[in-house]
Amino acid sequence: MGHSATAIEASNPVDIYRSHISELLAPVAGKPVKDIYDRLSWTQTFDKGDLGLAVPSLRVPPKEASAKASEWSEKFPNSDLVEKPVVAGTFIQFFFKPQSLTKLIVPSILQKKTLYGTNPRLGLRDESDPKKGKKRMVIDFSSPNIAKPFHAGHLRSTIIGGFLANLYEAAGWDVVRLNYLGDWGRQFGLLAHAFEMLGSEEKLEKDPISHLFDIYVEINNISRPEEEEIKQKKEALAQASTAGEDITELEQQIQILESKSVNEKARQYFKRMEEGDEAALATWRRFRDLSIERYKRTYSRLNIHYDVYGGESTVELERMDRAVKQLQESGLSEESQGAVIVDLTKNPKTKKLGKALVRKRDGSSLYLTRDIGEAYKRVEVYQPDKLVYVVASQQELHLAQLFKILELMGHPEIAEKCQHISFGMVHGMSTRKGTVKFLDDILRDVGEKMHEVMQKNQIKYEQVENPEQTADTLGITAVMVQDMSGKRINGYDFSLERMTSFEGDTGPYLQYAHARLCSITRKAGLSAEDLQSADLSLLSESHAINLARALSSWPDVVQNTLKTQEPVTVLSYLFKMTHMLSSSYDILKVVGSEPEIKKARMALYEAARQVLNNGMKMLGLNPVER
Repeated sequence: MGHSATAIEASNPVDIYRSHISELLAPVAGKPVKDIYDRLSWTQTFDKGDLGLAVPSLRVPPKEASAKASEWSEKFPNSDLVEKPVVAGTFIQFFFKPQSLTKLIVPSILQKKTLYGTNPRLGLRDESDPKKGKKRMVIDFSSPNIAKPFHAGHLRSTIIGGFLANLYEAAGWDVVRLNYLGDWGRQFGLLAHAFEMLGSEEKLEKDPISHLFDIYVEINNISRPEEEEIKQKKEALAQASTAGEDITELEQQIQILESKSVNEKARQYFKRMEEGDEAALATWRRFRDLSIERYKRTYSRLNIHYDVYGGESTVELERMDRAVKQLQESGLSEESQGAVIVDLTKNPKTKKLGKALVRKRDGSSLYLTRDIGEAYKRVEVYQPDKLVYVVASQQELHLAQLFKILELMGHPEIAEKCQHISFGMVHGMSTRKGTVKFLDDILRDVGEKMHEVMQKNQIKYEQVENPEQTADTLGITAVMVQDMSGKRINGYDFSLERMTSFEGDTGPYLQYAHARLCSITRKAGLSAEDLQSADLSLLSESHAINLARALSSWPDVVQNTLKTQEPVTVLSYLFKMTHMLSSSYDILKVVGSEPEIKKARMALYEAARQVLNNGMKMLGLNPVER
């Protein structure tokens, strides 16, 4: 059985090199094979080798490390797969032999196609016993508020969450995608009342999200002067009362104003919802269902789907009451000016988490109570191994309080599963017509701008079959790539000019690289069988070899991304690889080359296109073909 057969079976071809090096080095170093295997790490740049080994990591005293590195390197036996090791201080660098590498990597990618880079074993609960099933992750992301704008924070949460869900699926996890909507509260009483006064059936059916938002703004404009008048009368009442004057008439006026006010009607409506009044709930349900249908259309443009549309409304009251009761019984919560709080400042370890409010003076529950109830519910319903919350860094304290309180309530096993994936803010995100309302407005603007940029190159523009559709796809890619270009925690400036450019490391550049590979494939006119029969030993140029080295590291990049949980880990790899590609085209020509060389180069380019396609899809992008 040759190397290539095992390569195709292995999820990660580089693991074949890891095994090979470990087996050759173990007897020389007098160390267990597994120890060496686990410590062979991929390198940042090719001049440092394909795999590196830090000798001190094998429990070699620092003083002896460089001498041991030299000794082991000297004694390392000859190999078909790797060159003689190179010593750099206490590091040993291993370079793969070009001939065996291209023969191993290219067929492996061409055979695995979309599965290249995935590793279902990583997601098993027990690698030695697949029958025990996959690990499960519940990921809560996007989570907009119905009838309020879908702002930049929601956009980032959507993009990052969608990516992480894809990443963990590629690693064999069972992923439950959950959208936890802001779909409950007094504002729904206000909204229902607004719809009775100002709503239009036609507009609601056509564009529920915008219509609900518009009437919500309008009802708030009506309610503001009412509340102002009530406030003034109450101030006058307080003064009159202090002065000992008769206040009967003022009290009656306030009572009449309050009973007629928009806010009072909203409060009564929401009370009916809370009490389970069918008619009130039917209206609310309709707003919710129509909004979700509209969201689904937008999400699908970003390649995002959900398994569950949950929300604040889905956390049963009894769960929240139970949470409050448990907090009281465990002595964690206390009364403070009529409200219920958990004071985390008492313990030096949790001092910086401050005081968490559990229930307001008027007895109404707060986010925290609801989030405790919801966390219990997620554990009960999905029995997950990991609970991920993709939420902006402003919520850091709230989530830290939630996780700590879950632990203190006697559920460290739940708290351990919880993780907050946080991110910084986007600045300056507004549409051309002014401030931003909804995600659709942003995507429309970027699409229009992209269309203008494409029209500047008339020759290429005329080759595109459906320019509007392509501009839309490129625009979405532009937004998503700009969002993923830095570490999550860094905020960034939303720049239409920069993100829609084909120059630099942008979304359009990545799409152009993919389209160019598709164009080479079309012009070459070779079949899949032709590529399979290619003689890959003809790929002798350094450009070809370095490209093969880059393609071989894709599965390792995916594995490393599980550690960083950063989209930029994948993105910077794709940019590095596409830069290598664009500098190869003049040297590794396909059209006009001898038939055998043409086949070998085309096989390499097809492998590169496959890896680029796999990486883009993991990021949630739609690769275009022209």
